[in-house]
Amino acid sequence: MVKIICILGFVLNRKNIILMIIAIEIMLLAVTLLVLISSFTFDDGIGQTFSIFIISIAGAESVIGLSILVAFYRLRGNISYPLRERS
Repeated sequence: MVKIICILGFVLNRKNIILMIIAIEIMLLAVTLLVLISSFTFDDGIGQTFSIFIISIAGAESVIGLSILVAFYRLRGNISYPLRERS
């Protein structure tokens, strides 16, 4: 359910880049929660290690995305992504 909401948030909200990054983060956290629940269910330690790996990758992705946004804002003065109009 959370994955569907995040995918719709990513697809439908194409103009606001910050909300797109937040939707990606929520998707990664939903996958991490799924891995943790299955790890506790099957009494497996590798799933817990893999979930820590997913969280660290999500944090690095957030830092890189926000630094790109800061650089984009410094260049243009606006972070709105212009959509092309079809003619």
